[in-house]
Amino acid sequence: MKEDKMKFGTKVIHAGIEPDPTTGAIMTPIYQTSTFIQEAPGVHKGYEYARTQNPTRTVLENNLAHLENGKYGICFASGLSASDAIIKTLSAGDEVISSNDLYGGSYRLFTKQYEKFGLKFHFVDMNDPQNVVEKINGSTKLIWIETPTNPMLNIVDIEALVNIAKAKNILVCVDNTFASPYLQNPLDWGADLVCHSATKYLGGHSDVILGAVITKDKELADELHFIQNASGAIPGPNDCWLVLRGIKTLHLRVERSCQNAQKIAEYLEAHPKVNQVNYPGLKSHRGYELAKKQMRFPGAMISFTLKDDSIEAAKKFLSDTKLFSLAESLGGVESLVEHPATMTHGSIPLEERLKTGVTDSLIRMSVGVEDVEDLIADLEDALR
Repeated sequence: MKEDKMKFGTKVIHAGIEPDPTTGAIMTPIYQTSTFIQEAPGVHKGYEYARTQNPTRTVLENNLAHLENGKYGICFASGLSASDAIIKTLSAGDEVISSNDLYGGSYRLFTKQYEKFGLKFHFVDMNDPQNVVEKINGSTKLIWIETPTNPMLNIVDIEALVNIAKAKNILVCVDNTFASPYLQNPLDWGADLVCHSATKYLGGHSDVILGAVITKDKELADELHFIQNASGAIPGPNDCWLVLRGIKTLHLRVERSCQNAQKIAEYLEAHPKVNQVNYPGLKSHRGYELAKKQMRFPGAMISFTLKDDSIEAAKKFLSDTKLFSLAESLGGVESLVEHPATMTHGSIPLEERLKTGVTDSLIRMSVGVEDVEDLIADLEDALR
């Protein structure tokens, strides 16, 4: 069967993956080598030096390209190094329009690393596409979208922003980490680039750090491969193997997590000690209909505030959960809970955080695959 005709659950196991030709091993081997023997200068089997290419990495890159309905996958040492490579395609004087509700590490990368090299970043509320239009000028080269956003779970209309960008010959990149390729495929909506922290849902087991970029555009792919090799922020073969292993159950894990998250969001919304619940699967969420349009399920990330809107109450809750482990990251099989203001978004200045709703009392959770009754009981104990 042609890989572009496969359904998603078949793609995660078979697309871009072949048994090892030398042994018949059904699992991709870990090619733990730094270099490759050449028959003569420039005469080799497609691999020269492991920074430039590695067979385990090649299989992962091909598999990811198929999962996102792209043509080219490029893997990096982390999600941030993948983002870094995309920004390196720009030049001094170029401008980027980004969501004002985004991962704190991305904000730090943009403002602390690249503004000093002459790039300019505009952070806007992308719930209204007109806010993006107002920032576009002759120097705008990239629109950077997160959807669902981190940590407020806003849903950004990819198609609407793509239409705006294409009219001005501006590239669009979507950070698809919160959704995963199972829930959302931004290239299908016209985006030029998709990036992932594969540490999260793609790896799925909280045991690896890795990033990826996927595109349909050969010119962009060639440039990113050049940056990958020139800068050297590559993943090791064992890390690539771990993500390949995790991907095989991606659809099963994410669907179960989404089912759990829906029930937990409904439970929290009805709880007398909970104030605001941000989850795209709730009809009260302003992105509810848009999420149904561009996502298969509304995801497994939830953020919320308590009626006692104090940092002390939030910290007490965060310290009292047992099954929801207090830790950064997301997308693993285990449920996690964290405090954005002091953890994942601590690098964003207070005044900027407050504009998007990231208050000192906001709590973010990544719902795992445990039995949902146990998870709700854990939350009930902590809220009590």
